[in-house]
Order: sequence, then C-alpha cells, then structure tokens
Amino acid sequence: MNEFDLVIRGGTVATAADVVQCDVGVHGGRIAALAADLPRGAQEIDARGRIVTPGGVDAHCHMDQPMPPPMKMADDFASATRSAACGGTTTVIPFAAQMKGQSIMAAVDDYHRRAEGRAYVDYAFHLIVTDPTETVLREELPELIRSGYTSFKIYMTYDDLKLNDRQILDVLALARREGAMAMVHAENADCIGWLTDQLEAAGKTAPRYHAASRPRVVEREATHRAISLSELVDVPVLIVHVSGSEAMEQIRWAQSRGLRVYGETCPQYLFLTEENLGADGYEGAKCVCSPPPRDKVNQQAIWHGLASGVFQVFSSDHAPFRYDDEQGKKPGGKAVPFRYIPNGIPGIETRLPLLFSEGVGKGRLELSAFVALTATNPAKIYGLYPRKGTIAVGADADLVIWDPERGVTITNSLLHHDVDYTPYEGMRLKGWPEVTLSRGEIVCAGGEPKGTLGRGQFLKCELPKPATPRPGVRGWVRAISPTSSRSPA
Repeated sequence: MNEFDLVIRGGTVATAADVVQCDVGVHGGRIAALAADLPRGAQEIDARGRIVTPGGVDAHCHMDQPMPPPMKMADDFASATRSAACGGTTTVIPFAAQMKGQSIMAAVDDYHRRAEGRAYVDYAFHLIVTDPTETVLREELPELIRSGYTSFKIYMTYDDLKLNDRQILDVLALARREGAMAMVHAENADCIGWLTDQLEAAGKTAPRYHAASRPRVVEREATHRAISLSELVDVPVLIVHVSGSEAMEQIRWAQSRGLRVYGETCPQYLFLTEENLGADGYEGAKCVCSPPPRDKVNQQAIWHGLASGVFQVFSSDHAPFRYDDEQGKKPGGKAVPFRYIPNGIPGIETRLPLLFSEGVGKGRLELSAFVALTATNPAKIYGLYPRKGTIAVGADADLVIWDPERGVTITNSLLHHDVDYTPYEGMRLKGWPEVTLSRGEIVCAGGEPKGTLGRGQFLKCELPKPATPRPGVRGWVRAISPTSSRSPA
C-alpha cells in the first residue's frame, strides 16, 4: 500500500519564506511530507524543471453578486471558479453584499444558495456592509463574524453602497470589538459627483472621462481619511485596489507610524493606463473600473510598492461584465455616458500569470514575494492560514506547478470565464500554470479544466489574534468604551 496518494517529484518548491528543491507528498488531500526522494506514491507528477507554489488565494473578486437592473455579472460561481483554477487560484473570497434596507443575514443566505454545488475550488465570503442599522451592528454582524465571516468591505463611494464617516466609525468600532478585518474602497464620493456633473455639463461623457472624474486626489484624500478613522478607533484596515503613488504614500506613511494599515493592489494598475480608457469609439468602456488606471509613472510606483512591502495583497478585483451586452458595459444595448458604465474588469484567471511573468520573470519580484502577495498574506489576513496559502505539512494540498519557460499570448478564447473580452488581449507572457491541484485533486491540467462541479467547499475564516492596543490618539475609543470608568480628556 502506498504511503502517499500523490507525490510531486523534484520540483522547485516556493513558499513565502523559502525556495527549495524537494518532493511533495500528499495524503488525504493534505500535504503529508516535504523531502528529497520520497517513497513512490499511488500517483506521480514529474515536476523537474518546474516551480511549485501554493495555490493562489484571490481575496478580492466578485461573482454572481446581485446588481441593480439592468446590470448582471457574467460569471456565476461555476464559471468564475473554473477560470480561477485554470489560472492557478485554488481559494476565492467573493462578497455577500447587503442591499440598503435589507438584512445582511439575508444576503449571506442568498449567496450560499448561489454558491452551493457550483464551485470547482474552495471559497469563503467577505461581507459588504451598506446599511449599518442598530440591528445589523448589535445582532447580525457579531453573529456572522463569530460564525466565520470575519471580514467586510466598506465603500466611501457609489450611492447605493457608500457609508458616511459616522457610519464608518460605527462599523470600525464593531470590527474592533469583534476582532474583524475591515476593507475600505477609498474614493471621495462628493468630489466624484461634483466632477461628473461638471464633465457632463461640458459634454464630456465618453469612457475616457471616467478617469477625469476620479483623479488621484480623490483617492488620496479618502485613503488618508480612512486611515485617520481607523487610527481613531484603533482597528486594522486594508485599503483595497490602490491605483497609484499618492494613495500608496498615505499607506506607507501610516505603516511608518506603526499603524495597522494594509494595502492591496491589482493587475489593472500594473498593466493598464488611462490611455486604455480612450480607446477608439466605445472600446474604452472595457477598462472602466474604480479607481481608474493611471499612467506609466504610477505603474512603476505600484511595482515599487509591491517589491518594497507597502502592499501585502495582490488581488484580481474580478468584476465580470460583458462588453457587448445590455446587462453589461452597454446597459440597454447601447453606448452610455461613463457615469452609467458598470465598473470593473475581468481578471481572475490572468492575475497570477501576469504577476509571475512580468514580476518574477523580469526580476521585479522575488519568487517568495510573489507567493506572499498572491497566497500567504491574504490567507493570513483573512483567517485561512495555515490551511491555505502555504506548502507545509498539514496544509491543504492546494498546489500550482508552473512551467517557467512556457510562452503564452493572452487571448479571450484561451480563458475560461464567461466574459466576452479580456483587457490583456495580445499580451505575451513567459510562464504559465501547467497543473493546478485543489486538496490534492487536479482541477486544471494543460489549460483544460478538470475536477467535478460542486467539489469546492465553503471555508469558515478564523479571527486573527487580538493585538495589544496602542496609546495616544487611539486611546480615545478605550476611554469612551462602556468598560471604562474614565471620560475623555
């Protein structure tokens, strides 16, 4: 009888800490041994000349998320997780979004119905809080956090999603009490609304003007404000999809002061620019996302932030809207002013290959940094580590075998999402996932999806260990908490 169900033989195994050449033994869906010359397994994969990394953890992606009519996302859990697996991602964390006036519990129940039996890889849920009523804050959110939904997203923009500063403080205070992680979409809604009105009055409504309506200053201001609110409450926050140097410098400043502020960025800020929004005709609508792509100078700044540790997470922010679709980028079947173009671009399958080729392959990132940004850090931040995000004895056997020499030209026909375009069409990459395994089972090989629909499991997230509160301004919340007998000075 074989000691291992599977042995991956002779690969270069990379974690966030080390790069070594060894075999990986898998038993019962978990990693059972890491050593040279392991005994023969029931199944063998020859990984000589290949790189073996943990399966990617895409901690910011949208799939089958309810949208106001006529908008509808192209990817459900089946197509999105199929696409994820073919791009080397074995864990996804999409969003259960509360609608204003509705229960957040109802949103979670609905999202489970959408996911049940429809995922090829494992998944957890973030929450989106849009209506922090007393019932939500006192009853629903605490119960959900304790039940394994330990992170939620706050919006500072979009009329149907945004919270004001007072509401943000209420939600952050709850996150502090319960130990949850708050993610913030940081853009100043009033500035965007004013600029949009000015542009429309001047007849400037083409997709290219989306970037003009959301300049860097509105992201910088909101990032600074989000950091300040988190400092006041003394709670960690993660600023999502950071687009350029100005917001990044706010995060760097906060980190230099010892604040628990984390940063996330995405492929669109490394590989697209505002010029893509100005493509001929209405084509720029394909690249409308918020914040918008910036310029090449800001691309280089984001690369530097990844290499220098300002960013802890690299996510896709996969938002799958078809281009030529009345439920997608052409609401009602026609070109519309930029205000009405659904925001977001697809990228769940291309996230890892883009960063591997242009980061690791071109010497911008160390291999271990690639692993940390795409797998280990998000697993740690969101309470899935060490089950996910690493190659270690006892961890799930979520593994990607890379052919570092394989050249691939990205085309939409190559990908496995249900979107009718990719913004990276025609990009030539070097390095591509050859085999993806989820809990020891092959879910993609040779670019073809494998595995069984519905094999993906829901994951409950663990709360991070509480940090010791710091003195100073952050003492205000402790001073006014019900357990304190002191009043603020």
